[in-house]
Amino acid sequence: MGSWALLWPPLLLTGLLGRPPGTMAQAQYCSVSKTIFEVEENTNVTKPLVDIHVPEGQEVTLGPLSTPFAFRIQGNQLFLNVTPDYEENSLLEAQLLCQSGGTLVTQLRVFVSVLDVNDNAPIFPFTTKEIRVEEDTKVNSTVIPETQLQAEDLDKGDTLFYTLQEVTAGASDYFSLVSVNHPALRLDQRLDFYERPNMAFRLLARDTPEENVEPSHTATATLVLSVVPADLRPPWFLPCTFSDGYVCIQAQYHGAVPTGHTLPSPLVLRPGPIYAEDGDRGINQPIIYSIFSGNVNGIFVIHPDSGNLTMARSVPSPMTLRLLVKGQQADLARYSVTQVTVEAVAAAGSPPRFPQSLYRGTVVLGAGAGVVVKDAAAPSQPLRIQAQDLEFSDLNSAITYRITNHSHFRMEGEVVLTTTTLAQAGAFYAEVEANNTVTSGTATTVIEIQVSEQEPPSTGGGPLEDRRFSVVDMAALGGVLGALLLLALLGLAVLVHKHYGPRLKCCSGKASEPEPEGFDNQTFLPDHKDNWAPVPSPTHDPKPAEAPMPAEPAPPGPASPGGAPEPPAAARAGGSPTAVRSILTKERRPEGGYKAVWFGEDIGAEADVVVLNAPTLDVDGASDSGSGDEGEGAGRGGGPHDAPGGDDSYI
Repeated sequence: MGSWALLWPPLLLTGLLGRPPGTMAQAQYCSVSKTIFEVEENTNVTKPLVDIHVPEGQEVTLGPLSTPFAFRIQGNQLFLNVTPDYEENSLLEAQLLCQSGGTLVTQLRVFVSVLDVNDNAPIFPFTTKEIRVEEDTKVNSTVIPETQLQAEDLDKGDTLFYTLQEVTAGASDYFSLVSVNHPALRLDQRLDFYERPNMAFRLLARDTPEENVEPSHTATATLVLSVVPADLRPPWFLPCTFSDGYVCIQAQYHGAVPTGHTLPSPLVLRPGPIYAEDGDRGINQPIIYSIFSGNVNGIFVIHPDSGNLTMARSVPSPMTLRLLVKGQQADLARYSVTQVTVEAVAAAGSPPRFPQSLYRGTVVLGAGAGVVVKDAAAPSQPLRIQAQDLEFSDLNSAITYRITNHSHFRMEGEVVLTTTTLAQAGAFYAEVEANNTVTSGTATTVIEIQVSEQEPPSTGGGPLEDRRFSVVDMAALGGVLGALLLLALLGLAVLVHKHYGPRLKCCSGKASEPEPEGFDNQTFLPDHKDNWAPVPSPTHDPKPAEAPMPAEPAPPGPASPGGAPEPPAAARAGGSPTAVRSILTKERRPEGGYKAVWFGEDIGAEADVVVLNAPTLDVDGASDSGSGDEGEGAGRGGGPHDAPGGDDSYI
């Protein structure tokens, strides 16, 4: 409306005159064919807007009322000199002055109306907005007003459309916008600080109803909402069980005390000590404890900060005491009450009992007074002596300890300390007496304390300086062990070669080397040649085979190195079982089977042992048959292998 108001004077003049200015006597006045133009913003107009008719002898110029720098006159044509911007100037004006000899003859006004185009994106006044929301905010209430979330669009008349996108999963269940054109943030669901303490959203502002409309622009901002915990829940006595996220069924406590005794320490209760915490953990107000009711004769006292329940006086007779204990927040805003049931039971006065009859400790030789005796099973831990009252565990704290028979050690609570410098190594035995100061019951146990010159290594680890051996010591030990291992391997190789050398040579496929002189009787290996005389395989003929007769013995005389002693006379007795008997030895022949030793009844202690090496061509069959049939042949009174022959020995 503002740009069109400027056009009324020319239009009024035209109405009064009945025709536009300049149509009267064109030869005397300047004139234009059109005085009002419309141009879209951001359009670069290169052609002339209008031609100016200038009479001869006159000249036209831009007057002072023209929009600065917006127009220019070139020749007798009016040009737009700028790219119009609706947001900067929505109406441009050109004042045309026609003069003759310095005298104004005609004055014309030309208007350019700039049309608005959607060329600007909306802008939020913030990039990220952080808001704290109280946990007890009412549902359907406005959390952030519209004025704080609106975006601005420089394009006049544009309507913005808003969208809320969740960044935190499930956050859209709690908040939403009032409408698509009104970006006020509204609470839709009850908040829970413990379930969702923080939520984030992405807020979008678009200048078109839909994204696929061109041109379209979108602005983006982030909303971060932090839920502030509200004081909604009372204190809860632990342990408690949640029935839902807001109500916890709290614990009740139970305990027992002996009649006629005042326990020196806080009561041991089930399922645990009296303890409450603020149900609103985000606020976490301190809890103050007090006994609300049920404290008959002021028997019990509760500590206001810790909740420890102690006895101020004894209970004279068996009874059940029910205390109502109150736990109140320090700000006095909320409180809870629970019940503590205490059974006063007549104590039988049973003595304390040690779980071990013997404790073992250790200490370093030369340790001075006041040194803690360590546990021999765990040298990094002190040795602790503990006795228990089997009736009332509450009475365990009333048990004191002392050493009765040794002046070098003393008890400090449950720990053993030295009383003097230990100058002698060895084992010391001390008796520890446990005394229940309430029931006057006593018990004893024994400690074995080993005083050693070096502190035992700690099983719990520690710095490198506390280790018993250094790196150099371990390296030296490794060298010694390596040398011993090498010697052991060498010895094993010698033993293998000594016992299995001939077999290895046999299996290698090479000709057998003659045995060293003195190992076998060389009488049966003349000229160091192998004697591979074939031996017939055993048959199934029931008639025993005759054994070969040995050669007649030579007259006694000195034996040559290559000779051998004669077989004994018993060997010539034929196949009689009473003359010669055989026993298999454990020594295997190189070609298979075992060697046999023959015994005669008249063999003396001076008899020689002759080993015969006479392998057969049928190695497996001959050796296996000879060794396997030996027992059977002996039972029958003789057999093919009962007589000396083959690979046998004579004694």
